[in-house]
Amino acid sequence: MYAIIETGGKQYKVLENDIIFVEKLNYPEGSSVEFKVVASSDNGNIFWGTPYLESCKVVGKILKNGKKKKITVFTYKPKKSEKRKLGHRQPYSKVQIESIKL
Repeated sequence: MYAIIETGGKQYKVLENDIIFVEKLNYPEGSSVEFKVVASSDNGNIFWGTPYLESCKVVGKILKNGKKKKITVFTYKPKKSEKRKLGHRQPYSKVQIESIKL
C-alpha cells in the first residue's frame, strides 16, 4: 500500500517506514505530523481525491530539522563590472512515515 502526499507545494510517493526529506515544517523534532493525501493505492485499487482524500490518513514523525549543504550562487554581467556572490542553505525536515490508513 502506498500514498501520494502533498507538503511544501510538492508531492511525494510514500510507503510505511519510508524516510523522506521535505520542506521545513514548523514542528519540533519528535512530534507527529499528519499529511494531506492526494491519492492512495491498496491491492491494485487506486483512490483519487478532489483535490484530497478525506478518508485517508498519513501520519509521520519528524526525526530532524536541519539545513542542507551550502550552495554558491554567482551572477555576472560582462563588460559592466557587475558581479555578485551569494550563498544559500535550504532548511528541511527529515520525516519517517509511521502509518497509512484508508
